[in-house]
Amino acid sequence: MTKITQPNYWKGRGAQINPAGPYAQMIYDSEPVVEEEDERDLKTEYLEVHPKTILNKVESPDIGMGYSMNPYQGCEHGCVYCYARNTHPYWGYSAGMEFEQKILYKLNAAQLLEEQIRKPNWQPMPVMLSGNTDCYQPIEKKLKLTRQILEVLWKHRHPVGIITKNSLILRDLDLLTQLASCQLVKVSISVTTLDESLRRALEPRTASVKSRLSAIRTLSQHGIPVNVMLAPIIPGLNDHEILEMAKAVSEAGAQSIYYTVVRLNGDVAEIFKDWIEKNRPDRADRVLNRIRDCHGGQLNDSRFKTRMTGEGNIAEMIRQQYELAKRLYFKDKSTTPYNLELHRQLKAPPQLSLF
Repeated sequence: MTKITQPNYWKGRGAQINPAGPYAQMIYDSEPVVEEEDERDLKTEYLEVHPKTILNKVESPDIGMGYSMNPYQGCEHGCVYCYARNTHPYWGYSAGMEFEQKILYKLNAAQLLEEQIRKPNWQPMPVMLSGNTDCYQPIEKKLKLTRQILEVLWKHRHPVGIITKNSLILRDLDLLTQLASCQLVKVSISVTTLDESLRRALEPRTASVKSRLSAIRTLSQHGIPVNVMLAPIIPGLNDHEILEMAKAVSEAGAQSIYYTVVRLNGDVAEIFKDWIEKNRPDRADRVLNRIRDCHGGQLNDSRFKTRMTGEGNIAEMIRQQYELAKRLYFKDKSTTPYNLELHRQLKAPPQLSLF
């Protein structure tokens, strides 16, 4: 690992720059909550926003969920490759460091969700928590918005999928166990590397590798189905770990794995290039060129069907390693479908329950 010697490197943050966004900064009517930082007064601000709706219909054919919802916008985890960074400029902030510093939260998220799924014409389909930013990022420990959402979903026996890289999910083990007993929940844990030094640089405020493996084990032991996202695979940086990661998460109890190849859309390209030149200068060009090889000579790719896994020789080698990993470590494992009937039965008028 190359030691970082830059005097202006912001430790504890993923992005090291703030690319200019195209939108004017929005003004909020509430005062931000500020938590102190010990790194040169680099503060995190939490701002309340007041949405009128909370569910987003998933139109992408690359994703299986019906709806997604995000109680938070922006994410303090600071994953330098995160595609969600490109949504922050819509709020008037940069996709860079401000994505990690300006966290917007929706106190009425659970209320809005309940209003929607109680409608007579609502048809149950899995709702994905963290379709954009992690619902178990650090501020969740205080605000408990995700827990409130899970309480609503359990109350209405509604299916939910969760994707996170934070072991804080274990706080809600009681609710997750109840949901799992009725086949109403599936959890995906993201694992990008088993190298803790790389994890700290790439995803500075996420749970450690050890904590994530422990979370997979604990969830699995409580009957909660766990998928692991080996994501993103960054050729030249972590692609050599695919088999090793698959073995580790299988032994921890994961039922399945999936992967994506990194794509650097929008401002994420500039952020990632700056990051790798500072953190891995000896391999920066190699990594960037390999990413381009996976996306037709570009760092970005927005095409459905190819954007998640790439194409070309390097992408094919990654796919072959993934398929081998499944054969070696997941051949005797299977997943169960969601139960969509419980919610329908709960909503049915009492007289209909007689038939």
